[in-house]
Order: sequence, then structure tokens, then C-alpha cells
Amino acid sequence: MSGMLGKTVLVTGSGKGIGAAIAEKFAEHGANIVLNVRGADHSKLVSKIEQLGVKCAIVKADVSDFYQAKYLVDTAKDTFGTLDVLVNNAGITRDNLLIRMSESDFDSVIDTNLKGTWNTTRHAANIMMKQRGGAIINITSVVGVTGNAGQVNYAASKAGMIGLTKSAARELAPRGVTCNAIAPGFIESDMTDSLSDEVKSKYLESIPLKRFGDAVDVARAALFLAENGYITGEVINVNGGMHM
Repeated sequence: MSGMLGKTVLVTGSGKGIGAAIAEKFAEHGANIVLNVRGADHSKLVSKIEQLGVKCAIVKADVSDFYQAKYLVDTAKDTFGTLDVLVNNAGITRDNLLIRMSESDFDSVIDTNLKGTWNTTRHAANIMMKQRGGAIINITSVVGVTGNAGQVNYAASKAGMIGLTKSAARELAPRGVTCNAIAPGFIESDMTDSLSDEVKSKYLESIPLKRFGDAVDVARAALFLAENGYITGEVINVNGGMHM
């Protein structure tokens, strides 16, 4: 029987893509799900999750705002009585070359990706420490490890998430709370679908497994980290070998 049965899992940025896949994977293993979305109608995703025999709630909140993040975390706990897993997946990109990047494009990416992760982690930590248990999983990126031209803001935010993960892991461990990160490489998404065949071919050359990943690959890693209470402070690379 899965260790997730009856647990409460909050996934930020879970309206589609990696976030939705993570939510579905935990639901398959018996967890109640709190989706964090912004705008649009996500009733189909809720229905899909509930058909797996679990409960699902939606909370609209901007994680870059400290108080909205608190509302999100508190609502997750109040809805299901506990908060066992937090997956920080919400993120945005505003790509441009360093010398052409605006201050607002830099700030918005840092605010959502890095500060948003700190906001939700800060509020969830209070709950999990009192419970003396829980798992925090931060979805960073391969570019947070390697860097990438045209993404200084995104790479900085994702590298910052890795430092946050390791520091939080040290602080929370005495209370039985783990904190880990997953660094995906190129995962099939709306973004990769829009790439030209030439660009796709170039990217594939850098991946030893010669294929893009799937959101489910990331979801499996998240489930593994949530169920293993003796792993903390780690960064799991899910990138087909493009960075070892």
C-alpha cells in the first residue's frame, strides 16, 4: 500500500504540464490533492483526479505574494486537516540576452520562481515542523546547474532554489521534514512543441538518451522523494543524461 494514502499534497503551478502530472501521480497513489492555479477553467483536471478516488481542491493564488502564499498553504491544511507534501512547481520565463533584459523581466522571474518557493516553504514549514513530518520538493532546472545563454534571470532563480533547498533541508531535518529538489532537463511541453525541427535536433544532440523527457518522468521522481524519508538536501537530475 502506498505511503501516500490519505496524505495531503499541495502542488503549485499545477494547472498543466509538469505540475498537473505530479498532481495526478500522487492522486494515483491515494493522496488528496490541492491544485494551485491562476486563471482558466481546470474542471477537467479536477474531475480526472477525483475519478482516481481521492479528493481535489483548487486554490487560486499568486505564490510571489507572501500573503497569498500563506492563504494557499493555510487553505490546503484547513481543507484536509493536514499538509504532508508541498511541491513548488510554479514558475515563469522572461528570456532575453543579459544586455537586453529589462529590470522588470528579471524581477518577475525571481519573484515567482525563487521568492514564490520561499514564500510557500516558509508557511508550510510551520505546519510540517509542528506535525514532525512532511516533504518539500522544489522543481528547479538543469539550467540552474549549468546556466544558459538568454536566461540569466531564470537560471539565477533556479540556482537559488537549489541553495534554498539545501539550507532548508538542514534546518528542517531535526523535525523530520525533508526538502529536496528535482532538476528537469528538456521535458515535452507546449514550449518544446513550438520549437523548429532544427532547434529540436540541436537540443537532442546534447541528450545521451536522444529524447526529450515526459512530465511523468518528473512526477515519478517527486513521488519517490516524498515516500523516502531518509533523503534530504538532494538534487535529482531528470534530464536524460545531458548533465551528469
